[in-house]
Amino acid sequence: MVEHGPVHNSEVYVLSQTPFPNHLHHGSRPSPPSPITPDEDDFCCSPIEELPPHNFVEPAIAACEEQLAVESRLSGAVHLLNTASTALSCITDLYSSDRIARDGFNRAVDAIVRRQGDQGRNGKLVVIGVGKSGHIAKKLVATFNSLAIQAVFLHPTEALHGDLGQINSRNDTLLLITFSGKTPELLLLLPHLDQSLPLILLTSHTRPETCEIVRQRPDTILLPAPIHEPETKSFGVSAPTTSTTVALSVGDALAMVASHELHPSVSKVFARNHPGGAIGAALRGSSVSPSPSVSFATSNNTPSSSRTTSMSISTQPPSPSPPQRHSLRDLAIPLHEIPCLESQPGHDPVQTTTLTAADLLLAAYASPSGWVRLPQPAAAGGGRGGVVSPSRIKRLTPSQLSLSSSDPRLSWLVTPQTEFLSLTADTEVRNAAEWIKAMRTVRATGVTTTTRTRTWGTGTMREREKEEEEGEEEMDFGDECVVGVMEGGGGGGANGANHGCVGVVEVGGLLDFVGSNGKP
Repeated sequence: MVEHGPVHNSEVYVLSQTPFPNHLHHGSRPSPPSPITPDEDDFCCSPIEELPPHNFVEPAIAACEEQLAVESRLSGAVHLLNTASTALSCITDLYSSDRIARDGFNRAVDAIVRRQGDQGRNGKLVVIGVGKSGHIAKKLVATFNSLAIQAVFLHPTEALHGDLGQINSRNDTLLLITFSGKTPELLLLLPHLDQSLPLILLTSHTRPETCEIVRQRPDTILLPAPIHEPETKSFGVSAPTTSTTVALSVGDALAMVASHELHPSVSKVFARNHPGGAIGAALRGSSVSPSPSVSFATSNNTPSSSRTTSMSISTQPPSPSPPQRHSLRDLAIPLHEIPCLESQPGHDPVQTTTLTAADLLLAAYASPSGWVRLPQPAAAGGGRGGVVSPSRIKRLTPSQLSLSSSDPRLSWLVTPQTEFLSLTADTEVRNAAEWIKAMRTVRATGVTTTTRTRTWGTGTMREREKEEEEGEEEMDFGDECVVGVMEGGGGGGANGANHGCVGVVEVGGLLDFVGSNGKP
């Protein structure tokens, strides 16, 4: 298609008085005339053809709006997760530095541990909450129970209508969960809770003077679970989100720490209490069909430090087999396998007077069994020899790490061999557990018994209970008590001779082993 338009013409006029050279006038051809510029009316313009509608690219408005909606949705999710992460970071800083929070957590663990098991007369943890706090309470109860800490949930309204009977007025511990610290249902229940029972309060308050429940019951153990900013500011609505995340995390921390103090092997008790589902299968190391039967067998031919437990899983009823018998020799940690600080390779001999609690903590961390030995002092005043058990290491606080191991304030840390509960190596573990439980009962009732010898199975156990003479200390049969396993007649009951000691085990570990393999 030929396009028509105006033609532009340029003319140049030379103004000069100098005449043109003659050769331009003679023999040269004149310049051609310029084309005539057509008039505007003579333009011949073709109409512009319209493009088909489908050739135009319309903007993808709908696709843009959908993408924006997706981005907005994900942005909201990331904002919530980031806010929850910030809240957890802040609560971590609080329990790392705040004196009230740290003291409250420490007292809360003590209150729970002190009233669990035989020594606590089988007390339990009663967790109370309503609304979202009630759901958190139920989840924490499940966690505590799976970690072998007896716990029950109590709804505050139902408690006022008869369920207060769930609370044992002598041995239980109470845990209240309320973000505001002034939930009406809990305030109504508070006067009806036995004031002799320890009361833990999981709340957003970080100071006792600001909390209504603490004002009404000043002996409450405050367990702070604050958030760094109100949920209304974070999300525009006060729906419990970051507050429940923080409360749940602090409750889980309480359960894990208490369980580690109560049980020498938390993984074992958790595996025993959680046999089902994917977690149970993972703990057993294989997938099983529903309702399997599980049998345990422990090898007696290997050293206790490398002792392994095997499991056979079958959907068929197991065939009857004679019960496994374990002696204290099988259970004990051999004394020669416990590292002694005096003989660490690459180190000069040390004196126990120069060792600090931090030195013992590091040595226990490096020890495969968690036990540490201290050499016997060469002379009087040279420190205190003996063993340091894992449970006693766990009791150390940061403020005690700089103290000398011989400091009177750490007199409980090292157990000298003269304070071992000495039992013969051939004594069956079940029989030893029976005897220890019997001696606990004797100590609790204040009954004084005389020395006697009893033969159980393959081992002879001499029970020596000291008369309550002036200035003489009674043997401690608590979970941290060290049992000295004796060979060659070196045994002799509580505080017996120790020259034939070949291994050690904590009373708590012994009782836990019996519990995990069936009660005697």
